[in-house]
Amino acid sequence: MADDDKPKIIIDEDWKSQVEAEKAAAKQTTGEPAASAAGAASASDPVADDSAAPTDALPEDPPMPPASFEMLLTTLATEAMMAMGQMPHPVTGESQVRRNQAKYLIDTIEVLKDKTAGNLSEPEAQATEGLLHQLRMAFVATK
Repeated sequence: MADDDKPKIIIDEDWKSQVEAEKAAAKQTTGEPAASAAGAASASDPVADDSAAPTDALPEDPPMPPASFEMLLTTLATEAMMAMGQMPHPVTGESQVRRNQAKYLIDTIEVLKDKTAGNLSEPEAQATEGLLHQLRMAFVATK
């Protein structure tokens, strides 16, 4: 394929400056000082760093643990247990059975197991299988 035949890829980086301008305009209408261009997220990091976070963040916002496969499984399993009424919802304090949601979350863990097959360590694979077994048994026991 000749150079003329290759598709041209156009990267529009103007959206970044447009977003910054919109943020500055929104802050001016609310009375907050506008962020300087130096405080903006870098082009190589699509996720803004903590310096771009609002200064009025809630003090009870705890630090998060490092992202990991185990933490992802734990999060999904906790949501599934709440959906099965096995633990109260952290905000409402009430237990409510939502079987469709629980089934969806268990199926999501199954998809993760299937898609990561061969890429997990033996302990990770065993933990995933054990977790799925426990969640399925709890699901069968729900009414």
